[in-house]
Amino acid sequence: MPEKKSALDWGLFAALTLLWAGAYACTRYAVNQDDPAAGLPTNLIVPTRMTIGAAVLLIVATVSSQRWPPVSHWRSWAAMAGMGLVGTAFPFYLITTAQKTVDSSLAALYVAAAPLFVAVMAHLVFHDDRISPAKVFGLIVGFSGVALLFGGDALIAFNSASVTAQAFLLLATAFYASSTIIARFARDIPPFIFSAGFVTMGAITTWPLLLDVDYGSLAPARSSILGVIGLGVGPTATASLLYVILVQRTSATFLSLTGYTIPVVSAILGYILFTEVQSWTAIIAFIMILSGVWFAQRGNTVPVKAETSPQSP
Repeated sequence: MPEKKSALDWGLFAALTLLWAGAYACTRYAVNQDDPAAGLPTNLIVPTRMTIGAAVLLIVATVSSQRWPPVSHWRSWAAMAGMGLVGTAFPFYLITTAQKTVDSSLAALYVAAAPLFVAVMAHLVFHDDRISPAKVFGLIVGFSGVALLFGGDALIAFNSASVTAQAFLLLATAFYASSTIIARFARDIPPFIFSAGFVTMGAITTWPLLLDVDYGSLAPARSSILGVIGLGVGPTATASLLYVILVQRTSATFLSLTGYTIPVVSAILGYILFTEVQSWTAIIAFIMILSGVWFAQRGNTVPVKAETSPQSP
């Protein structure tokens, strides 16, 4: 029998979806798609958002009194370093760069493919994330709903967006899927420590990008500055914390299902903030996405256990 998720699990799921979906809006403000001259460059946006996020998370980790792993525990530090690069620095840079030239609907559609990557990866690595017929059916239904939601506009964007930007989005999606697997290897690390650790390490790796910024030519609008701050506090700091808590409480595939709900919430935020109007097919797509999530969860045939983490104590 599949393990039922608690109300807290679904609450964390919803909060994480909102924060990650909001990242697209914040990024749009930061790069200022309507007036790039009043926006900020990727080489400044990514290090700034990550440094802000790291500062917030380090404060939380300190206040929590959770203990950092000993220096000799190399697996814990390797997991944090891997998450810093694969789960934050690399995808943040790729998506921010891509959003300068591609539609937001196309970016969201790529992210929705993450559960397909994770389902296969988790099947190969973890015994509690086996692929079953019900799970496969759920993934197909959910992805079809996302495709319907952004259907015509997204397909047209494939013809107009640059090949490089599309490759960046696909690679970022693969990185996100891989980071979900890496996070499972860090179950023994306290969540506040893990979040602060991997975001800080990721931030440090992006600092060299600041050397390639022409600061004299910058004339950012207030919305661009607020967009970067929002990225640091929300999708980077708060979401990173919720992310590791949810991974440790549930499973890799369950967490990856945010890839289905993110496009829906992105569409809602797009309407509220940018007056983007969705067609009537959005309602059908929304039902399909929720149905896909339900079927995928019904497909978990092995209960999640704390000892499934391959990481040694």
